[in-house]
Amino acid sequence: MEHFRRSLYKWYNINKRDLPWRETNNPYNIWLSEIILQQTRIQQGTSYYFRFLEAFPTVHDLARASEDEVLKLWQGLGYYSRARNLHQTAQQIVEEYNGAFPSEYLAIVKLKGIGPYTAAAIASIAFSLPYPTIDGNVYRVLSRYFGIDTPIDSTEGKKQFQALAEELIDSRDPGMHNQALMEFGALQCVPKSPNCSNCPLATSCFAFQNDKVSVLPVKAKKTKQRDRYFYYYLLEQGDAVYLEKRTKNDIWQSLYQLPLFEHPNKLSDEELIESNVPFINGYNYNLNSISKERKHVLSHQIIHAKLVHIEISNDVKIPKPLFKVKTKDISKFAVPRLLELFFEDLKID
Repeated sequence: MEHFRRSLYKWYNINKRDLPWRETNNPYNIWLSEIILQQTRIQQGTSYYFRFLEAFPTVHDLARASEDEVLKLWQGLGYYSRARNLHQTAQQIVEEYNGAFPSEYLAIVKLKGIGPYTAAAIASIAFSLPYPTIDGNVYRVLSRYFGIDTPIDSTEGKKQFQALAEELIDSRDPGMHNQALMEFGALQCVPKSPNCSNCPLATSCFAFQNDKVSVLPVKAKKTKQRDRYFYYYLLEQGDAVYLEKRTKNDIWQSLYQLPLFEHPNKLSDEELIESNVPFINGYNYNLNSISKERKHVLSHQIIHAKLVHIEISNDVKIPKPLFKVKTKDISKFAVPRLLELFFEDLKID
């Protein structure tokens, strides 16, 4: 194991990326970066990291913000529950800890939206506590190097990898250890076609020596995706349109959207303007256009969406929960990326 650590740290010192959150041990900054980088590429996440720090330099600033402000700043990153949890956690830290980030792992992991991985990252990097971070990159490196074929998404596998990671971590600098291991998986021991011939661990790597690189790590379950059919209606009334807020416990909760008609099946263009569609039922309107279908792929579902652009007369009264906004003010509302793309097509910003 000492050979593994020495080789890993040497590689890290030479190859590590210059990332802004590595220049600080401020737990607020580290927490912010970890939440933003979940399910997000570093290149994209970095700009959001700076954007959030500029808008909310401290946890107090974030706690004082409205949810709409936080969601608008988050727009485009997806997985919006992260933003809602980020906001609620900031309020929790202010209320329960007077704005001082808790410095014990067990207190950190109890914060809303913070699981074992994020808690370990904050504890090790900000407070030098010896808790290992285990993400997909770490699973892959450990599985290949030590030849572990227990599925990483099984209870047994999680326990096995946790025990190994705890044995490996260097208590002298646990933050550096965790970052080195994750960086090695992100840059060197990549999922497909890693450059094993130029790897400092190749001579002692089980997977490389036994031609198992392509089959490790093992994952038992395959994510099932379901299809959903979203039909948005752009109800244009003069210089205004109608919006609604998503309130159900579903994707994009608390974001704004155009009136949405979700159907269990794919509908034809003719069916989209039939009288049983609630937003146009009983109203006189002019059909402007029906968009081509956009496919939006999420982790557990695939959204098939179209936008129906309709002009309605000024005397039509649209009931709540829909509300009217100036078309030029749409950009002030946090909307899903899927709708942003439709707006770009229509040159609405």
